[in-house]
Amino acid sequence: MRTLFITFFILFSFVGFSQKAKILDQETGKIIKNVSVFNKNKTKSSISDDNGFIDITSFNANEIIFFSHISYAEFKLKKTTLKANNYLVYLNKESEQLNEIVLSVFKNKEKANRIAEQIAVISLKDIQSESPQTSADLLASVPGIKVQKSQFGGGSPVLRGMESNRVLLVVDGVRMNNAIYRKGHLQSAITVSPNLLKRTEVIFGPSSVIYGSDALGGVIHYYTKTPKLSDKTEISSQLFSRYSTVNQETTTNVTAELSFDNWASLTSVSYSEFGDLQMGKNRSHGFDNWGKVHFYSENINGNYAENPTENTDVNLQKNTGYSQTDVLQKFFVPLSKKTDLNINLQYSTSSNIPRFDRLTELTDETDNSSLKFAEWYYGPQQRLLISPQLVINPEKNWLDKGTITFAYQNLKESRIQRKFGSLDRSYREETVNVFSVNGDFTVPLAKSRNLGYGFEFAYNDVASSSYGKTLNISNQKIDGFSDDFKVQSRYPDGGSSYFSSAAYIDYRQDLSKTSTLNTGLRFTNTQLNAKWIDETFITIHKKEVETNNSAVTATIGYVYKPNKNWQLNSVISSGFRSPNIDDVGRIREKSGNVTIPNIDVKPEFAYNAEIGIQKYFNDRRFRFGANMYYTLLDNYIQRDFVYNTDGTIQQVEFDGEFGNAVNNQNKGTAYITGITASYEGRITNNFKTSGFITYTKGRTYDTEEPMSSIPPLFGQFDVSYKRDKLSLGARIRFNSKKDISDFNITEGIDNHDLTPIVDANATEDTDKYYGSPSWFTLGLNGSYTMSENFSLMARLDNIFDQHYREFASGVSAPGRNLSISFLANF
Repeated sequence: MRTLFITFFILFSFVGFSQKAKILDQETGKIIKNVSVFNKNKTKSSISDDNGFIDITSFNANEIIFFSHISYAEFKLKKTTLKANNYLVYLNKESEQLNEIVLSVFKNKEKANRIAEQIAVISLKDIQSESPQTSADLLASVPGIKVQKSQFGGGSPVLRGMESNRVLLVVDGVRMNNAIYRKGHLQSAITVSPNLLKRTEVIFGPSSVIYGSDALGGVIHYYTKTPKLSDKTEISSQLFSRYSTVNQETTTNVTAELSFDNWASLTSVSYSEFGDLQMGKNRSHGFDNWGKVHFYSENINGNYAENPTENTDVNLQKNTGYSQTDVLQKFFVPLSKKTDLNINLQYSTSSNIPRFDRLTELTDETDNSSLKFAEWYYGPQQRLLISPQLVINPEKNWLDKGTITFAYQNLKESRIQRKFGSLDRSYREETVNVFSVNGDFTVPLAKSRNLGYGFEFAYNDVASSSYGKTLNISNQKIDGFSDDFKVQSRYPDGGSSYFSSAAYIDYRQDLSKTSTLNTGLRFTNTQLNAKWIDETFITIHKKEVETNNSAVTATIGYVYKPNKNWQLNSVISSGFRSPNIDDVGRIREKSGNVTIPNIDVKPEFAYNAEIGIQKYFNDRRFRFGANMYYTLLDNYIQRDFVYNTDGTIQQVEFDGEFGNAVNNQNKGTAYITGITASYEGRITNNFKTSGFITYTKGRTYDTEEPMSSIPPLFGQFDVSYKRDKLSLGARIRFNSKKDISDFNITEGIDNHDLTPIVDANATEDTDKYYGSPSWFTLGLNGSYTMSENFSLMARLDNIFDQHYREFASGVSAPGRNLSISFLANF
């Protein structure tokens, strides 16, 4: 009896006094198993069970408990704090410690200190602090990224001297690049509102092993907000609102989240309206007339104006305003303990977006009123994404966990233009339907060895149509149409398609406590089909085209950490970009040059070598880093003139005018090299600072020309102060001068003809134009948390009201701007 009583007492004590904590994913609310839990000296340790529970009875009340998992940043807190949190522990991808970040950009979650490539992460806190008007503006704050704008409703990110179809955009694991992503400047980065994002990850350099074709300059991966589960029913909402003075911008974002124990939903709607943009008035560069808008077209909203209208405020960039609506709907449903279903619905649409640089184009440079175009605008830019995703955890020897992502995208874009002195308006419309499926899987071969493998299939169906309408005018209004006429389509009018298939394998191993090896291999195949029917304007020597290209790309990287304060990275990698429909079949006119198809263009390849250095100070509270690279481009694609057999440039008719024929052509070899140096850290407990500087150089070996899209030296420095509910910050941004001799004149992508004119009578462009002037701006920002649920944010950018233009841009940058934002959680 005595023995039975003692046994009962011990069991009662164990049940009554054992303490268990539950470990959950901060993002999804799902349980996390196999989390290592230990104290500072590692004399006590345990692992969470299959239900996410961990017994912490043995830990002392004031002892600090550490939580560690390969897919999450390390987390620590006192046991007393854990008790106050009802013994719930939430693990995140990112910690307060510098570089303690888990990345998903490699498809499989990896800690940053095991990755050799140069990477950058924009967290939700960063997004809220930046409060950017568009996602392109958000990217401009990332070390090493420069953003070009042909109109205000756009933004083309440049990574390591490459942009547009040489940079891969991804949203929630789905490739955004499609078959008509063009060479030059691309404005698709803004079709994901920054208000819908929870984080953005960027990897620099050729990453074709993981992502395939197009990722020569790097990968920009947008991750949108995700609903999370809850043991009890929770309904929450958020309201964000912003007003900016420089273009009378108003933005409103409303988010609602429903959380249950067996499913969750998130709905977010964002609407932005932008007025005409005011440029800076302080012209310290010395060019008093550069960028001013003396005349503009009033041919908008059904109005008709026969002649250009004089602008009463030459610093106001008329025809830059537009509006945009973005909708995100997500469902998260755990089908079982080992299978989750994510349903991702996204829709983005805009108003008409005026093409500002074309609407300010002159037929006579000596006459500011001689505008060429009465109308030149993009029709509503529409993007629909439907993407169900399965997250599986079979825990087999050949497959531990993985993700299978199905996606359908419907994209629509159009271009409408009409010249002054003509009633003929041309329309060019494109629709792209993209069907894709990709699978990404991992196998942990051992504690320090990880194998990843996967596949990707994507089919693009492109429809391109064109037509012309002659306007009927009544009382200075457009009153229908009086006639129809033929217009040359932008892409093959008989339809075109682009199919890519790929398989990859990725291996990561810790060779020792101080070194990690990264390797990978990918096989990619692309097939293109295109058909031309109407030859009224352009004659194609082969009406039907079929191409088939394949490539094997590889990467090998090495991470060496001699101690906790040093990290040395090195990478050798190759990249591949197969010509798409735009490379092969585009027809368009700009600045007197008419781009015509070239069905013989072949893939271009990149071979890259880079090294990176990270040095930490003050117990890893301060970091300095530098990444240097050299990329060799082989068989690179560049736009160049098309010559007749007698050596003269071919002339081609486009919209009633003749221009010089150009097309995309394979050249020989070229190089791009550069360095980005950056730092970040805490000066004191309240003061933080960060900054970067980027230098890029690129030239061709075969023609000895500068490469296009190479930005000048640029950088940014920030300092911030935070105490209690108040945060304050200051920022300096700067660009050095880019000489006209460093512009690629032949291709025209650098828009050298939009830089200041120094000699209007010169016959050579290198003598006529100045190049890109240097500039710097100063800005201030602050936020105040009024309560747990209410925050107020403000920014004052370009305080000195400097006039400047980002390199290769067709629109002047914003002048002095006061932006006020309000965030409320309910």
